Amino acid sequence: MAEYNKFIGKYERIPYSSFVWKFGTTSFRTREFNRMTEWQLQLLDDFWKKPENKDQGWEKKYIATDQLDIYEIKNRYYDWLVENGFTRGDDKVKYKAAREKTSGLYDMGLINENHRLTDVGHNLLQLSADGEAFLRKTPLNISEDSFLYLKQLLKLSSNDTGNTVRPFIVVLYLLSKLDYLTYEEFRYLMPLCTSSFNTEYILNCIQENRDKASGIDNIIIDFLLNKSNYQEGLKRFIEEPFSEELLLSVGMNRKSADYDRAYIPVYQEMYAVYMLNDSSRIYPLFLSLNKLSTSIKWKTIMFNTSLKAAVKKDPEGSLIPLPAIITQSEVSFKEFFYLTMHLNKAKSMLEDYLDLNRRYLGLTNCFIFEDDQVRLDIVPKHFFNAAINELYNQAYEECDLLFADCTIDSICPALTFDEKQIIDGINKELGIHIDSIEEAYDEVDKVRYDRFNKLIDEKFSDEKLLKLLNNFDNRTDSEICQMVTDNADIPTIFEYILGIIWYKVSGREGKILDYLKLSLDANLLPITHAAGGEADIVYEYKETTDYPKHSLLLEATLADSTNQRRMEMEPVSRHLGNHLLRTGNRNSYCVFATSYLHINVIGDFRMRKMVMYCDPQDTSKYVSDLKIMPLCTNDLRCIIEKKISYAQLYKHFCIAYESQEMHPQKWYDEYVCIENSNLFYNFEDHPMCMVADVKVKYNE
Repeated sequence: MAEYNKFIGKYERIPYSSFVWKFGTTSFRTREFNRMTEWQLQLLDDFWKKPENKDQGWEKKYIATDQLDIYEIKNRYYDWLVENGFTRGDDKVKYKAAREKTSGLYDMGLINENHRLTDVGHNLLQLSADGEAFLRKTPLNISEDSFLYLKQLLKLSSNDTGNTVRPFIVVLYLLSKLDYLTYEEFRYLMPLCTSSFNTEYILNCIQENRDKASGIDNIIIDFLLNKSNYQEGLKRFIEEPFSEELLLSVGMNRKSADYDRAYIPVYQEMYAVYMLNDSSRIYPLFLSLNKLSTSIKWKTIMFNTSLKAAVKKDPEGSLIPLPAIITQSEVSFKEFFYLTMHLNKAKSMLEDYLDLNRRYLGLTNCFIFEDDQVRLDIVPKHFFNAAINELYNQAYEECDLLFADCTIDSICPALTFDEKQIIDGINKELGIHIDSIEEAYDEVDKVRYDRFNKLIDEKFSDEKLLKLLNNFDNRTDSEICQMVTDNADIPTIFEYILGIIWYKVSGREGKILDYLKLSLDANLLPITHAAGGEADIVYEYKETTDYPKHSLLLEATLADSTNQRRMEMEPVSRHLGNHLLRTGNRNSYCVFATSYLHINVIGDFRMRKMVMYCDPQDTSKYVSDLKIMPLCTNDLRCIIEKKISYAQLYKHFCIAYESQEMHPQKWYDEYVCIENSNLFYNFEDHPMCMVADVKVKYNE
């Protein structure tokens, strides 16, 4: 393979040179990005505190003990990750895996070259230990951890192309000029902005393409042909007679020319089919495409089916003719092949980077991905638009503050939060007239709820909620992540879905985005963190003719028969007891929802009607008559299918609570279970459900 590094036969190999930027590295692409980052920071910090590790270095130049093998500390760290359940331990080369798993932390400035936590890393670790930090909002209307990531991305630079570029600033600049990027522009064109010249070129191309629809592929091809290596490769490929050595010399594979050998039979079969009109080679052409990493892209050009059997049965009927201009000469055919090969390679690489770029931008909670567009959320948009001219001056120079925990205006003085600019920007965008930043946040909140309701309509219809409940029961986790998000674990997603179900049950009344004690991204989907606050949803209800003013604590858990009793009995009653002691509203109660109801958990909750809950700090203060209603996923299904309202549920729970049955299973089966209950009988005829009676009972 080494012979292909410089010369291939008589040809000097044309080298590949990177022409895109990306955030981080593809080796650090992980689900639950936030939680895994926070978790690994904690593990890394603990690792260096161990006596046998604290004086060691990560790289050779930092190793304190001469006898220590260069890879030993990395292997030891990998074993530490396995021991703590961070990774499964199935990587073939430990030290390489350890390096890959920490690469993103270094890129983000969270650890230094010696893999010790920087001040920024320690700050993030402190935030991850404070569950409220993920809920507290900064002036930019994003959480504290998102603000930390935002500062880091503003400072982060890439040198992949040989030029310095700070990608995040480039993204902000494009959005300031274009207002939004389509998904195609975000995926294929945004990463090409590696210099001031390239950025202006791509910006103009996007604007022209929106007007004339010239096509993304043409923009990429023209961009590549502005590079000297692609120009040289095209000239050589056209002028020289075809040979294996020729193709390998112009393939510009990033690893080795040998990886391009699969293109040789593709060229030969294409030439036979399209230039020599040999229909017997159609099926071999189709088979040759299967060996390409970009095979799907080639097949869509030349075949109307991806089915091998269909091509074998009717080769000529499966073939798509190429335009006559391509097959009119050998030169035009070779040009088409060369450009298509490099276009497909470039698009495949950019598609591979898409997920990575989106995850890193998502850390800031500033970007909204919806309606086939990427744009800034309202407050960040007007904050950055006001500073973009000065900020863009730094877009192609390194920032020496990456590893420092600094203020945002020390990165760029223009990044100061000016309330008037934000208010003016929001007034202009929304066509309103407000005078204070509090009113501005209220208006932004209204927009968030409009988006959330739209999200529910599109993503969480009753049918999809029922399907998700089945998935939770069967623990088809991959499908759950596909339907919701892969940046949260399954228990967090279950809690989020329970909140949506209850929001719909409540007629979409109430501030559910506040009631959810969850961290949400800019697209209003859940995020799991390494640590957090109480895992409950506190739904607030105003007084109506159907029920008094009260809070409903929604507790969600996914558990099986072996761990539910241990995990949930004490926390649920503690959460409700503390809430009642704190608020003094004895009308409040709790609903516990799970995929499996353990009989002793039901029994514990039922007995809370008879047991005092005391304030541990002042035992003279206590509450009794704790009302906890246990529901399973089947109950939730019935609520959705029967379209039961919260007013009906509230009265149903009152009947269940006031019943005299104390046997856990009988109580649940006969009084709590939604499927076994008739929630459509005339509640007013039931003496235990008169609202006045309920108020008196609970306020005694």
